[in-house]
Amino acid sequence: MDQTLRQLGELLLGSVPTVILLALLYALYTTIVHKPLQRVLAERRSKTEGAVEKSRADIAAAEARTAEYEQKLREARAAVFRAQEAKRQAALQARTNALNEARSKAHAQVQAAKKDIENDRAAAEAGLPADAAALAQEIVRRVLQPAGAGR
Repeated sequence: MDQTLRQLGELLLGSVPTVILLALLYALYTTIVHKPLQRVLAERRSKTEGAVEKSRADIAAAEARTAEYEQKLREARAAVFRAQEAKRQAALQARTNALNEARSKAHAQVQAAKKDIENDRAAAEAGLPADAAALAQEIVRRVLQPAGAGR
């Protein structure tokens, strides 16, 4: 057992430089590689997250501008529809006014024609007895006239 302990002691004593080298290697790795790598990765992560947040902010701003544009577009369409409706109403009113004016003119013409016809009828009725008397005299004169004299 004494020999085993001695061999174990020699092994431990022989491994001391390896342990020292391993600790030195670990310290150098941590200082030269690991810490700068962690710093670069943290910086990259912050830039990436910053870019993602900036992208999200840009998307939100674009959506807000899109919503504003769509609102203005809806308002413009509504204004166009209102203008078209106003023009349609004005045209309809003008058509109605023209139709009413034409009807009143036609009615006035019909009334004037009726009055003219009534005047003509009254004149004809007034002249009818005189014409009938003249016609009757002509008939009597021709009937009473000798047969060869009037022709």
